[in-house]
Amino acid sequence: MRKVILSMQVSLDGFFEGPNQDLSWHMVDDELHRHFNEQLAAMGAFLDGRVTYELMAEFWPTADSDPNSPASMAEFARIWRDMPKIVYSRTLATAGWNTTVVPEVVVEEVLALKSQPGGDLALGGANLADTFRRYGLIDEYWLYIHPVLVGRGNPLFKSSDSIAQLRFLETRSFSNGVTLLRYAA
Repeated sequence: MRKVILSMQVSLDGFFEGPNQDLSWHMVDDELHRHFNEQLAAMGAFLDGRVTYELMAEFWPTADSDPNSPASMAEFARIWRDMPKIVYSRTLATAGWNTTVVPEVVVEEVLALKSQPGGDLALGGANLADTFRRYGLIDEYWLYIHPVLVGRGNPLFKSSDSIAQLRFLETRSFSNGVTLLRYAA
């Protein structure tokens, strides 16, 4: 059975983005980008919320056409374009680049998607992740902790009345100071 994997970049103080959707503090160098490409190329689909999808769609469809793009960025552009994507949105009517729009998260539909053959499912977007977490649909958490204190912004995890005990799987440090923490639900 395929797994739903939440793969997110987060500041040391728990924010996935700073004020006004600021991501300038993300420390994605070539080593980390190559790692992302390796991990994400093996996925079966990207599951994103509307905001994440629109942010990705602004840049990645043509990122490899820029001759100044590093090879790792050009490679990810191809991965992103070709990968099946499901966008959960009540307001987005259509989307391009191999994307299906679904109006809401239905547990039975996600379980059916997980039972299909293919690679794991990469979950992106903090609001969508919160919904998946509340429904118990996240199998693994891949948190890329950046050595920066943002101070304020949007936290990755929303308040919850339940405790989720996770099982440690792996840690990996990158030369830029980012640390991957992997946990299973």
